[in-house]
Amino acid sequence: MDSNELKELRELVEFLKANDIAEFDLEQNDLKVRLKFMGAVKAEAAPPPAFDMGQLARLMASSAPPVATVPAQVAHVHADPAPAPAAAPAAEKLHVVKSPIVGTFYESPSPGAPAFVKIGDTVEVGQVLCIVEAMKLMNEIEADAAGEIVERIAASGQPVEYGQALFSIRAK
Repeated sequence: MDSNELKELRELVEFLKANDIAEFDLEQNDLKVRLKFMGAVKAEAAPPPAFDMGQLARLMASSAPPVATVPAQVAHVHADPAPAPAAAPAAEKLHVVKSPIVGTFYESPSPGAPAFVKIGDTVEVGQVLCIVEAMKLMNEIEADAAGEIVERIAASGQPVEYGQALFSIRAK
């Protein structure tokens, strides 16, 4: 997926969230997208606003041929309750490392391998913390601040959203 297609997909996700659309399926050529948002549901469900499918097709189409040649399921986004953060002094300011993409969070490079980092480890800027898989691409997520890992917020093998907190770091 090129940067324009990724930007358009993010805009689509934001549109769906802004209009409280819980589920969305799209099939176009060899590309299949299924988004499902779980969370608070309004007591009175209003019909979703009309979204012009031609506009959607233009949003998803690009001049380049589709990147994915095998149908792929992009994401299932779940609002799983995160573990309660460790009690920290009120004055302590923790740096939060967030996911730059939608995908599946993995704490280790392969099943059975040790995690990249664990709570209590000291990390440097640029050190790999985890992997977020998106459409069969493994994206290494690096620390953007030096310090001690205080909390791993995401669960290994679980979906993460764009901007979702992954780790808390106590800065040096």
